[in-house]
Amino acid sequence: MLSRTPSPPARAPLLRGAVAGRLRTLGLRLLLVVLALALWQVASLYAPAFVLPSPARVWNAWTGLLASGSFATDLGITLGRITTGFLLAVAIGLPLGLLLGASRILGEFFEPVLTVVNTVSSSIWAIFALIWFGLSNWTTIFVVFMTAMPLILTNVWQGTRTVNADYVELARTFRMPRRKVLSAIYLPTILPLFFSGARLAFGFGARVSLVAETLGASSGIGYRLRQAADLVQTDQVFAWTLTLVGLMIGLEALVLKPLERHLFAWKRQVQP
Repeated sequence: MLSRTPSPPARAPLLRGAVAGRLRTLGLRLLLVVLALALWQVASLYAPAFVLPSPARVWNAWTGLLASGSFATDLGITLGRITTGFLLAVAIGLPLGLLLGASRILGEFFEPVLTVVNTVSSSIWAIFALIWFGLSNWTTIFVVFMTAMPLILTNVWQGTRTVNADYVELARTFRMPRRKVLSAIYLPTILPLFFSGARLAFGFGARVSLVAETLGASSGIGYRLRQAADLVQTDQVFAWTLTLVGLMIGLEALVLKPLERHLFAWKRQVQP
């Protein structure tokens, strides 16, 4: 009987090709970083330090922030707010998206509401949050939630439209409960789209958290950015910004992408 699994000698070239591809990608990205730093250094020579500080000046500012006692505290506060708002968005957006997708009547009824929510910018939500919650953690959490939840809900809702109608009809023929239909048929189908939307929502949530903290917080990265800008400490503005960018890239590369590969390994096509 023929086997689709490559023999050990056939696997070696595939493995070497995969490793070479990853090394090439890593090399290209390192080259991009070097070029960006070189352009930054050249541009800083022709601009005042308070407009565009040099990479060395920003590095010194970052090491100074790292040595301060408030760096880890502010970083943890911002991450906590982002995570809380994101988890709330998942807890509400996922089941609501499934419900709207499974019921045409509910979907048609709530579709205008979702359209309105999607058109309101994060800055407006930040203003409302400042009015309702004042200078508190809930200001940032609410803005992250209102940014991430519609994205998750929309992706899940759209994912329900890809569900095989024959499976749903068969489940109704056997009088399967609605809850069972959602968990056994809809959920496995929309999971890849949900994860894609969740990654996007987390990134957006991290960005808008800075807006919320700038307007309505007395701690966190956004607050420190506003403080540094008010004192014209541009090197610290760059240092805090690059800290958040590096953190998001690290989460994407070390947590989200490996998790996605693990969860959806079954989708990979078997090599002939």
